[in-house]
Amino acid sequence: MLLLVRMRYLSRNFKTRLSLNTQKYMLPGLLPLIPKQIGRNILLLSLIAVCGCTATEAQSNKQQGKNQQRAVPVVVATVTRKTIPVELRQTGTVVAYSTVGVKSQVAGPLTGVYFQEGQNVKKGQLLFKIDSRPQEAALMQAQANKEKAIAQVKQAQANLSKAVAQVNQAKANLLKDQTQAKNAQVQAQRYSTLLGQGAISKEQADQFRTASDAQKATVIADNEGISNAVAAVEAAKADLNNAKATVTAADAAIDSAKITLSYSSIYSPITGRTGSLKVNQGNLVKDNDTNPLVTISQISPIYVTTSLPQRLLPELNKYRAQGKIQVDAYIPKDEQRPEHGELSFIDSGVDPTTGTIQLKSSFTNSDGRLSPGQFVNVVVRLTQEPNAIVVPTTAIQTGQKGQFVYVLNPADQTVDMRPVVVGNAVSNESVIQEGLKEGEQVVTDGQFNLRPKAKVQIKQAVGTGQRTGNVNQGNQSP
Repeated sequence: MLLLVRMRYLSRNFKTRLSLNTQKYMLPGLLPLIPKQIGRNILLLSLIAVCGCTATEAQSNKQQGKNQQRAVPVVVATVTRKTIPVELRQTGTVVAYSTVGVKSQVAGPLTGVYFQEGQNVKKGQLLFKIDSRPQEAALMQAQANKEKAIAQVKQAQANLSKAVAQVNQAKANLLKDQTQAKNAQVQAQRYSTLLGQGAISKEQADQFRTASDAQKATVIADNEGISNAVAAVEAAKADLNNAKATVTAADAAIDSAKITLSYSSIYSPITGRTGSLKVNQGNLVKDNDTNPLVTISQISPIYVTTSLPQRLLPELNKYRAQGKIQVDAYIPKDEQRPEHGELSFIDSGVDPTTGTIQLKSSFTNSDGRLSPGQFVNVVVRLTQEPNAIVVPTTAIQTGQKGQFVYVLNPADQTVDMRPVVVGNAVSNESVIQEGLKEGEQVVTDGQFNLRPKAKVQIKQAVGTGQRTGNVNQGNQSP
């Protein structure tokens, strides 16, 4: 139409110019004829142009209709039924199973360091040596004190034996004096009788009576001597016990000196990995200093802590009561090899500031891939959902009315938009609770170019050597 308007404009313009420029050179009879002929020619050209435009427009509409019927390339996958684990996913932090700050219990110059920073050490491995000469001298002094105490014990035993002998001697003297006293008393009584009969003089009777009284005094003195000898025995026994106690104290002092001497060699209390060295060889070390010489972290086994919302606590306790709960830790950028462990601790209370509860899982970490302070993705596997309808997660789309998938119609190679109810998602698969059946095929790639009843062409998935889905490929156009 634009061309037709243009030709009419040229016709009028040409006629005007012809009448102005050629009238004076042409014969009067020919002047009316020229514009008419030119007008006819212009009209003919206009008709040809209109026909050309109409043909072009028709061809364009035909091509557009052909393009609208062209199949959309898509990738499809088959809906399957399998057992899917029910799990919780959170971010966790790796913490050491135990951490020990190694300190010195004796003061002195640090004479040796027998490990490298960041080295894995075993329990009982030598780490440090401190100058032990003062401790060795103290041990020798304690041993000398023990020898002295042993000598005192022997002296006390000798004194006790002497005191016992004195008791025995006193008892023997008592028996002898008692016999003599009895004999003297008999003699005194006999001479007293003879004095009454006038057979002897009074002087003789008094002599025997005095001898009897003296013998009785000797018996009394012997009894006192026995008492003194017995007391000496008890004193000797006490001295012996004191000497033995001194030996025991000397033994304790020796043990204490040995323990103090052992502190001059510092061994690793656990198996783990050493941190940075705080004191170098040659420095003076204080006993029980505030800063440890080195910190050792036990990393095998190792803990991973994470937090879960408190609303999940009843479900977590339910599955924990049924048995051990498996926990997987995925290391970022190395998620193909997760570390496997189990849930070992649930905190007794909920954090009121965050509304979460802390969990702690233990891992053997035999390869040392987990390090304290590292962030990992934690998957708590509660149970398994058998015979679940599963599709690739990429097949699920979200629209104004909720989630949906495009389902393939194998008969005519078109797709339908079907709403679905999505359940748990595991890895790159999702559980469909409602909306799909096993064996159906859904579109996993190319959904943005689709509409209901759109024609599709099944293409090969990227990174595979075959087309996805169980579609009859013989009926597809190349």
